[in-house]
Amino acid sequence: FAFAKLRFKGRAGLLAFVVATMAVPTQLGVVPLFIVMRELGLTGSLWAVIIPGVASAFGVFWMTQYLSAALPYELIEAARIDGASTFRIFRSIVLPVARPALAMLGLFTFIGAWTNFFWPSIVLGTTNPTLPVALQLLQTGFFKDIPLIMTGVLVSVVPLLTLFVILGKQLVAGVMQGALKG
Repeated sequence: FAFAKLRFKGRAGLLAFVVATMAVPTQLGVVPLFIVMRELGLTGSLWAVIIPGVASAFGVFWMTQYLSAALPYELIEAARIDGASTFRIFRSIVLPVARPALAMLGLFTFIGAWTNFFWPSIVLGTTNPTLPVALQLLQTGFFKDIPLIMTGVLVSVVPLLTLFVILGKQLVAGVMQGALKG
């Protein structure tokens, strides 16, 4: 919201810096991130996988672009004239407008975190693996139990389908909103 509609000094440069961080490979940040998680005492727990995935440069860029197009300045100015604070504008105007984009971003973030193999295999190890890491562990050795592996794949897909069904209404509303604006 701040990048899309609030005017402050250095906004364009800061947004360009955030977007430029998307060009940095994930592997370059693994060592410092691991050190931070170790210092916080989170290595070996699922919080070490969840916390880094909460905010991303892609999410900032996605929401900035959506709010720039979907939220007119006039609506914000009308709310300011009515005496609404910035937090009230965010809660009462921006969040309802941004709901379809937030649903889509939530879906993208969840799928990315759910299917991530690299970071969970480093920070969790084999003692507390996520499903992709556990599926890899099932495939080691001389004998591969294909029915067990396929069952694991099915189990790993069920939460993704469930989330899509839950967020489907918001996703369709976002598509329809874009179609009606023409």
